[in-house]
Amino acid sequence: MTQSSRDATSSALGVGHRPENLALGAALTTAAFFCVSLVGALAKQGGTYTSTGVLLLFQNAIGLLFVVPVALRGGWVGVRTRRIGLHVLRAATGTACWYSLFFAITEIPLANATLLTYSAPLWMPLIAWAVTRQRVARPTWIGAGVGFVGVLLVLQPQSQSVGFGSLAALAGALFLATAMMSVRWLGATEPMIRVLFYYFLLSTVISIPIAVADWRPIPPQAWWWLAALGCAQLASQALIVLAYRYAPAEKVGPFIYSVIVFTALIDWVVWNHRPTLFACLGMVLVIGGGLVAVRARRSLGVRDRP
Repeated sequence: MTQSSRDATSSALGVGHRPENLALGAALTTAAFFCVSLVGALAKQGGTYTSTGVLLLFQNAIGLLFVVPVALRGGWVGVRTRRIGLHVLRAATGTACWYSLFFAITEIPLANATLLTYSAPLWMPLIAWAVTRQRVARPTWIGAGVGFVGVLLVLQPQSQSVGFGSLAALAGALFLATAMMSVRWLGATEPMIRVLFYYFLLSTVISIPIAVADWRPIPPQAWWWLAALGCAQLASQALIVLAYRYAPAEKVGPFIYSVIVFTALIDWVVWNHRPTLFACLGMVLVIGGGLVAVRARRSLGVRDRP
């Protein structure tokens, strides 16, 4: 292969080197998770017209339509992989996370559902330990513990018993944590555009039987919400990929928590769900505990790839 061919292939795969720009990477990551907050809001509104399964299918299918031409621009070499098992794991857990979140927001306020789901980084040390059996540093456990206190504060004021919506959001957190870990493991060998290609492809395939089983007629006014949902999901993924080209994931990863703040504001402004004192304290503890855990893992150089 000539040098020009190698350069073209590298460009198509999204593996070109760029100087680190942490400020730009952080800004792009924050924008990505603003789009994620829009996904939740659009799904909540779109759910008044159609089913959760249909929302899930269109979210993935629209992303697939845009990603396929980019992934195949360099030929089939761009999507060849020896880690199909990890791709399946990422797609399955990612799809399960979104389904859990979409169900949860029909049962509990959008902000609470999002906070519980995006407590996922707090579960990652436990998952990493279960997979690798490596010792987890005490500061990481302390940060996770503080975050879990925040989760309890969010759960407690809702009712005397934890409802299906809260349980679904917590299940989504476990699915999301596993998906995030699989992305880290894939990142060791796979370019991001390949990760996106298999995610949208496999998630679309997984979503089809769910949508068929959960099918409801789609009224004309729902199509705008479905299109906006798919575009917001695609924008979030594209911005994350772009952010990782300017700064490593471990440095911009903490900005995932911006989705909690954005969603709380949207929920307040659009649906008049003002955060309670317990919910606000829970947000602070979840975000603070997560940042402590991430910082501890990074400073100690913890590796969690299998």
